[in-house]
Amino acid sequence: MLSQRRFDNLPWSTIVLVFAIACIGLAAVFSATYTAKGPSSLFFRQLIWISAGAIVMFCALIVDYHTVGRYAYVLYALSLVLLLLVMVMGKTGMGAQRWLAIGPFAFQPSEFAKLSLTLALARYFAEDPKRGDYELRDLAIPAAMVLVPLLLVLKQPDLGTAIMLLLTSSLIVVLAGIRLRSIMTVVVIGATIASLVFLIPPVRHKIWGSLKPYQQNRIKAFIDPGSDPLGSGYHANQSKIAVGSGQITGKGYRKGTQSQMAFLPERHTDFIFAVISEETGLVGASLLLLLYLALLMIGVDTARNAKDRIGVLMAGGIVSMIALYVFINMGMAVGIVPVVGVPLPLVSYGGTSIITTFLALGLLLNIQARRFMLFY
Repeated sequence: MLSQRRFDNLPWSTIVLVFAIACIGLAAVFSATYTAKGPSSLFFRQLIWISAGAIVMFCALIVDYHTVGRYAYVLYALSLVLLLLVMVMGKTGMGAQRWLAIGPFAFQPSEFAKLSLTLALARYFAEDPKRGDYELRDLAIPAAMVLVPLLLVLKQPDLGTAIMLLLTSSLIVVLAGIRLRSIMTVVVIGATIASLVFLIPPVRHKIWGSLKPYQQNRIKAFIDPGSDPLGSGYHANQSKIAVGSGQITGKGYRKGTQSQMAFLPERHTDFIFAVISEETGLVGASLLLLLYLALLMIGVDTARNAKDRIGVLMAGGIVSMIALYVFINMGMAVGIVPVVGVPLPLVSYGGTSIITTFLALGLLLNIQARRFMLFY
């Protein structure tokens, strides 16, 4: 059991901030899924997921993060096994095989893979005797660690999660200490490959043909939203209408026409931010953004002041992952990034996403708390 002093030294302000964001999400899901008969079952499920996530977060806060680090490779291996099981017995929905069913519940192993990969990379770089100043040839093992789950996720296919895996891993490598020359080399190689793909029609057509139709449509809609406003561009266009129609103060809670009249697709998941913006306007959207910014700044401070290298890398990786989630999801809602199916942390409906985010935040709070206290 924790002593009263250790209990008082928990980062309660950060915990309150986390639950404030989760409560905003719960209210938004209530509004987005409300029916003529009353609250939707999705709202009560979200309430259950948040409650379960809170338990997971406090469990992750109590266990020493060094212990989690010691089992990082085991968690990484477990995530690979789950991704392989998805290929064999996964549940298909919306054109992708991403879910594993356990009784009445289904979860996405790819969500867990993002966190487990972050922890595994943090342990690898923390234990590596070189400790920074990496060149490309030094990154063969981390690259393989990223490539395996990346290919398994792309096979589902889940382009959004694959992008998250790649971007989060890249930021962890930067935090670990890669040489600027190596970064520039990667940028030049990537730009060259992209140019060749664009300039050589057979290669361009082959890569384009490897994408699923809905992925092609999302890219087309991002490049030219007006090309198919009732088809591939419908999601993005309706989201921008919802965000813009909220203006400064919004239309009022449960009074948004785009969400309440079901013009806005996936309004409780991918486009939950559009619901919040329509109902609360710039004021409400800015408040949510400020709460996220405060949480991320606390995370950055936690990473900077962590007691050891693995704490720095774990905290930095978690902050990077959450920051990318927020940027990409909000960017989808306002039309500055393609629609890739990335949820808004703690706000979008979804059991796996909620649990994984609470788990990640529990580890972040763990690192923050252990600057001042010890658990036994």
